[in-house]
Amino acid sequence: SVYSFGALRRGAKRIETRAATEKYRRIRAGDMLVFVCGKKKFERKVGKASVFRSINAMLRKYRVKDIMPDRFSKKELENAYNSYASYKDKIQQFGLVAFEIR
Repeated sequence: SVYSFGALRRGAKRIETRAATEKYRRIRAGDMLVFVCGKKKFERKVGKASVFRSINAMLRKYRVKDIMPDRFSKKELENAYNSYASYKDKIQQFGLVAFEIR
């Protein structure tokens, strides 16, 4: 979303997440990620990449606010993930990968 893009750019969002499909499992610490929103883009380095089996497992390590600064609870985070097409199923099948952004 535009909000997440701006929050990442400002450093308010420290953790970027994706369903841990093969495409995202290959990203490692030190890799550069390019974030694009319309005509705007910026790069950030991955400080650490961790794979979690579930949202609950991820929240044992990271706070909701670090993942989605505009969400306040685990339920709001789950609702956001579930609003993405097929994401609930992808998370159940592959888990989540969390990238610490530097």
